[in-house]
Parts: sequence; C-alpha cells; structure tokens
Amino acid sequence: MATIELQKVEKKFGANHAVKPMDLTIADGEFVCLLGPSGCGKTTTLRMISGLEAVTAGKILLNGKNVTWSHPSERDIAFVFQFYALYPHLNVYDNIAFPLRAEGEKKEAVESRVNEVVDILRIEHLLKTKPGKLSGGDKQRVALARALVRRPAAFLMDEPLGALDAELREAMRAEIKQLHVAQNATTVYVTHDQVEAMALGDRIVVMSDAVVQQIGTPAEVYYDPANLFVANFIGSPGMNLIAGKLHDGRVQVAGGVDTIPVPVGYRNTLPAALNGAGDVTIGFRPESAILADDGDIAGEIYAVDMHGSYKLLHINIGNGATSGIVHVRADRMVTFPIGSAVRFSIDPKMMRFFDPQSKQAIQQEVTQ
Repeated sequence: MATIELQKVEKKFGANHAVKPMDLTIADGEFVCLLGPSGCGKTTTLRMISGLEAVTAGKILLNGKNVTWSHPSERDIAFVFQFYALYPHLNVYDNIAFPLRAEGEKKEAVESRVNEVVDILRIEHLLKTKPGKLSGGDKQRVALARALVRRPAAFLMDEPLGALDAELREAMRAEIKQLHVAQNATTVYVTHDQVEAMALGDRIVVMSDAVVQQIGTPAEVYYDPANLFVANFIGSPGMNLIAGKLHDGRVQVAGGVDTIPVPVGYRNTLPAALNGAGDVTIGFRPESAILADDGDIAGEIYAVDMHGSYKLLHINIGNGATSGIVHVRADRMVTFPIGSAVRFSIDPKMMRFFDPQSKQAIQQEVTQ
C-alpha cells in the first residue's frame, strides 16, 4: 500500500481556483473521504492525485516519491468512477481481467488474480454475463473488482455509489468498508453525502469553495466543527445555530429573555474571544437538547417529524426578526401538538460557540 502526500497543491483554471493551496497526508492503509458540495474541488483533488489533472503548483508524493508530473500509468493507482466505465462488449470475467492482460500478465496469473477478487466480492455467478444485463450494484462490484485485481498502491474512488438507489447504496457502503478492512488498502473516496463520509472514513476532509475547511475523524467534524460551514454541513439535520450575546457570564438567547450559563470549558476562552461581552453564535446538535419544564430556553412547536425510533421537533424560538427554528430529538412515544409551548436545555458538554464575524469556532479551554 502507499502513503500519499499533497504539499501546497493547487489548481487554477485561468484566474479561478478549483483548489486553493492544500496540505494533506494520507497514511498507509487509511480511508480518507473528500467531502463537500458540488464544485468545491474534491473531484479535482482526486484527479490531481491520479495524474488525470495537472497541478498548477505544489507537489504530490506517493510513498515519498515525487509523482507530480508522472503519467497516470506510472503512479500505481486504481481509479473507480461513478458510472462504472465497463466495456459493454466484454463479459464480467474479461472486464476484470482487462488491466492484467494490458500489462502482459501470463494467463495463469490472470486467472488466479481474477478468481481471488471475484471470491472477495462474491460475483462468481456473473463471470459470463455482459454489463448490459447487470444491476447497478453488480456493475459497481465489477468495477471494484477490476480495480482490485491490479493490487495497486492506492485506490481512488469518485462517488462510486452516486448512481445507486438508497437501499443499494447502504448495502454497497458496507461492502466497501469490509473490503477496505480486509485489504488494508490506502483509499481516497470522494462524496457529497456526509452520511456516507461519516460511515466510511477514518478521516474526513471537508471542502467548500476550493478550500479545505477541516480535516478530522468523523467524531471530530461532527462534535467539534471548525467553523459555521462544517457545523451546518455535517449532520442530518446540521448543527443548530442560534444567535446569542455574552453578558455577565451568561449568554442571552436569540434576543429573548432566556439566558444560559457559560459551560465550564468556555468560562475563560469565550470572554477572551469576545473581549468580555458581545455577539456569539451558539451551536448544538438535536440530540444534545433536553426537554424539561424548567429548561433554559422556551419555544413553540412548529412541526414534528416521525423518524421511527425518535421524533424530530422543529421548535420556533426567539421573537420577531431574531426568531428561528431549531431541531430537537424527542422520545417517539411523546405527543407534541403543533403550536404547543415547550422548554429545553442544552447539555453543556455538547454546546459549541462560534464567532459570528469570522465564522470560526471558539476553542474550549484545554484541561490536563
């Protein structure tokens, strides 16, 4: 397998940046997801790693070797595309064997390696079938098999599940994760689906507007987003973000009369970041809110969604121009009529704060 290093890599088309200078090291055997909305630069980054796109500046190292200007065929990397790219006139066996035959491998070696990956992906029964007769999931398994058969240094995957329906995506997601564990293969995976990135990645590189916003484990980007973009983008729904104002050691919420105490981890860093007082954005996940009659924050039920194991409450808080909707998880058995008054508190350990001007997270105090 391989270590991949991007050193100040950037890509420009004319005067416009597709990817602004980025540094990223992907460890041997690591599964890294490039996550972001369409046009953020994630696929361009993947194509630069593969050599399909030339860099404008910076270096790309594969196992310490500078491959920045090496041809794609010299990088020992396998690419899995969203739309399979199978040869329609060849059956499954010949599609999988094609890259080995192109490299001049002997017949016995080709047969042995094809049978090996076919067994891993459980597609023995499809070997004589043409791609036109395969389901979407089977086509993707064949595409994965064709990449695996080469035993490359690294795998690059560009939204490989994007063309599948929801049920099949979940099944294939589990197969890709299991395949990664079994092969211990260095993998870079592009997706716009944050649920997919959270499920698959050892680390996630969150991108927006050609810039890396945050690099971290799924837990880090979910619970400790680096800025307001990551907070809102990660999660379904995203993190609740409400306006507040720090004053006398408490935070007034959304222009109303409700206030909440500053959590222990922020008692020094929050006043320091705001010069003792000022506007701040409060962030919390739906599952971090606790419904209680004596809760710190009052609101009114705007809508209720049933999610099977829980209900998601849409609660209108604040007044006039400062009002807004927040999302709170609740027990599935409790009834909440539309328009009814509720109160809730926020778990102080799960509360996060952001500077509304810079949009960056305010860090908690580091404790030993």
